[in-house]
Amino acid sequence: MKKINNIILHGAANRPFALDVTYTENRQAKPVIIFAHGFKGFKDWGHWGRLGEAFAEAGFVFVKFNFSHNGVTIEQPLDFADLEAFGQNNYMKEIVDVGVVVDWLFKQKDIPQTDLELGAVTLIGHSRGGPIAILKGLRDERITSVITWASVHDLGYAWQDEDYIEMWRKTGVTHILNGRTQQQMPLYFQLYENFNANKDWLNTEFALQQLNKPLLIIHGSEDPAVPVHAAHRLSECKQDAIVQIIDGANHVFGGKHPYKENNLPKHSKILVERCIDFLTSYH
Repeated sequence: MKKINNIILHGAANRPFALDVTYTENRQAKPVIIFAHGFKGFKDWGHWGRLGEAFAEAGFVFVKFNFSHNGVTIEQPLDFADLEAFGQNNYMKEIVDVGVVVDWLFKQKDIPQTDLELGAVTLIGHSRGGPIAILKGLRDERITSVITWASVHDLGYAWQDEDYIEMWRKTGVTHILNGRTQQQMPLYFQLYENFNANKDWLNTEFALQQLNKPLLIIHGSEDPAVPVHAAHRLSECKQDAIVQIIDGANHVFGGKHPYKENNLPKHSKILVERCIDFLTSYH
């Protein structure tokens, strides 16, 4: 198995971010999976790397990357060392970052072209990365299918309280606790302003209705972070989407950080199997 870690690209606002590739080097063309992490996530969290190995073992090229403003740095990839960058993140920046990754894939020199099937590129988004994958998948013809893992149904899901919004507007910043690190992570009001300025472009419901590509929606029945009804909300907007509910699975399909086991958790094994079944039916 071939692993190329920490390829440096430059994303939104020219901020550097790192990308990893895992695949079997056998000069046989393989479909590509690009994985986008979620809110308070990063490419080296928990068992994402082990999941990448599982897809590589099954004959895929697996690409995972950090969003440029997710708060980790090139020097400290496992820590939220730059909370200012985290606070300055927004959805349009994440869309830009995914575009940089796709551009790299089609122009890069790190992987032999004989190992790539560039006519079969799947974008997977976890949690808040789900709508990002849907939105980019709609607008980029190079992406041929989309998969969501434990996805939220809408990017404005957390902003329904008008009093909260007004307080956020006045102070310019709100904070969210990272339960794992105990950091108070800032969210500047520009996130809300950017969302409103691009509300039509970032409309997940509209994107799903227009998405003329295969879509697989996977969710855990026991997800405490994003309840399973979000999966059904997504599928209501795209009638031909395939929905897979993994019984008993949580938001990260049994993973944790750090993840030191050699084998995948039970629910993650099911996750991989269902993704492979979906992808092999189309490619």
